[in-house]
Amino acid sequence: MTSPTRVRTLGAILYPEFELLDLYGPLEMFGCLGPELRIETVAQEAGPVRSAQGPESLARYGFADCPALDLLLLPGGIGTLAQLGNDALHEFLRTRARSAEVAMSVCSGSALFARAGLLDGRRATSNKIFFELARSQSEKVDWVEQARWVEDGPFVTASGVSAGTDMALGVIARLYGRSRAEAIATVTEYQWHTDAARDPFAAQLNQTHWLAAATGR
Repeated sequence: MTSPTRVRTLGAILYPEFELLDLYGPLEMFGCLGPELRIETVAQEAGPVRSAQGPESLARYGFADCPALDLLLLPGGIGTLAQLGNDALHEFLRTRARSAEVAMSVCSGSALFARAGLLDGRRATSNKIFFELARSQSEKVDWVEQARWVEDGPFVTASGVSAGTDMALGVIARLYGRSRAEAIATVTEYQWHTDAARDPFAAQLNQTHWLAAATGR
C-alpha cells in the first residue's frame, strides 16, 4: 500500500518594504512542487503589505492566527531596518523556528534572524553589499562572506536577492531530491548556481555605493 505524500506548509513572511525577488524568486521554485507544498503568506497583521518596489502582497494570516509551519521564508529589503526593532516579529521568528524543519532567509533577512538570537553559534551569510548590517546584529554568528547560501542545521541563509532562488533549489534538493530540483530549474528555464560556496558578488562586500548607482538615490 502506498503511503500518502507528506504535505508541508511554507510560511512566507511579509513586512513593509520587503524585497520582491527575495520572496517571489524562491516562491516560484517552491510553488512548482504543486500539491506537496502549501504556501501561506504571513505578516504581523493580515492584509496587504507594500514591497520596497511598490506592489503589495496579501498576507492571509497574522502572527496570532498563523497555522503550523514546516518551512519559514524570510525576505530582506530596505524594510529590514525598521524590523530590527520589532519585538513582535522577533518573538514570532523564535517561536516558529523552534518547530520548523527548515528556516530560510534571503538577503538582509539573516540580520533579523541574528537579531532574534536564532543564529548564535551557527554559520550564516547575507547580502554582500550590506553585509555589515547583518554582522552588526550578533558577534555570536560565524558570518561567511564567500557564500551564495549557507546551511547550518535547520537554518539556511542566502546572499542578496537573486541568491534566494539558488538557495530555494538547494533546499528543494535537500527535502525532495536533487533530480526534483534540477527538473524545476529546467521547467522554469533558470540557470541554477549549484555551488553554495561560490559567490560571484563577494567582491562587492560592503560597497553600498552600488545601491545609489542602481536606484539613483
